[in-house]
Amino acid sequence: MHMVSMIARPGELAPAMAEALRNAWGGGDLIWLAPDEAAEFAIGAVPGNVDTVRAELDGQGIDLNIVTGQGRAKRLLLADMDSTMIEQECIDELAEVAGVGPKVREITARAMNGELDFEGALIERVALLKGLPESIITDVLATRISFMPGGRALLGTMKARGARCVLVSGGFTAFTAHVGASLGFDETRANTLLVKEGYLTGEVAQPILGRDAKVAALVESTEHLGIGPADVIAVGDGANDLGMLGRAGLGVALHAKPSVAAQCAVRVNHGDLSALLYLQGYSRDEFAA
Repeated sequence: MHMVSMIARPGELAPAMAEALRNAWGGGDLIWLAPDEAAEFAIGAVPGNVDTVRAELDGQGIDLNIVTGQGRAKRLLLADMDSTMIEQECIDELAEVAGVGPKVREITARAMNGELDFEGALIERVALLKGLPESIITDVLATRISFMPGGRALLGTMKARGARCVLVSGGFTAFTAHVGASLGFDETRANTLLVKEGYLTGEVAQPILGRDAKVAALVESTEHLGIGPADVIAVGDGANDLGMLGRAGLGVALHAKPSVAAQCAVRVNHGDLSALLYLQGYSRDEFAA
C-alpha cells in the first residue's frame, strides 16, 4: 500500500482538488491531517501519470508525494542545517560581514547544486574569511540567522514519540551547537573553523564533514539504535545531502536545488519542516506543543 500525500501552505489546499485527485486515482478515504493544508489517501499502485500531476500541482503551490504506507513514523531524524533547519547558509552570512559575500554566495550555490567538489569549495570559501574576529560568529547568530518554520514542532513531536534527532552539517560547529541546543537535537556533527588568538585562520579542521560523513552518520546512528535505514527520515537541500537522502527510508529534499530535487523521490517545495510530520502520517492535532 502507498499513501498519496498533498501538502500546501495553510489554507491553500482546496478540498475539491484533493477529492478530485482521490477520485481520479481510485484511492481510499481522504484523510485530512490539517484542514486545507495537508491530506492523504491510500492507493494500491503508483499511477503512471504521477510526474505529470506532480508538476501541475507544484505550479499551484501543492507538494504531491507518494510514500510507503508501512512503518511511516520514523525512529531517527537526520537533518542538514544550512537552508534546512535554518533559513540561511552560515558561511554566506559570515562572508557578508567579511565583505566577500557575492563571491562566497556564488561558490556556495554551485557547490550545493553539485557543480563543484564540496570539500574543495569549502576550503576556498573558508580561506576568504581569514582574519575575521571569532566574536563575529556570535554577532551573526544573533542578527542574521533564523530558524526554518516547523522545526520545533518536528523535533518536539518526533522526540515525544521516542525518536533520536541528529543534526549533521557541512557547516560549522559554532553554529550547530547553537541550533542543536535551541531546537533540541540529541547530537550534532559539523566542521570546525580554526581560530588563533581570537581570529579565524582561514582554515577548517580536517577531515572535512561532507557527503560521505553524512552517510556515515546514518550508518553509525542506525547501528547504535539497532534499527535499519527504513526507520530513518533524512532531510536536506544540497548535493552533499544526496547520499543520506538516498539511504534513508524517507529522504526528503526540502526547498532543494533543482538538480538535487530531480534525484529525490520525495520533495517539499512549498511546505515547511512540519511537512516531514505529515509525510510520516502525523496530524496537526498530534504535533507536540
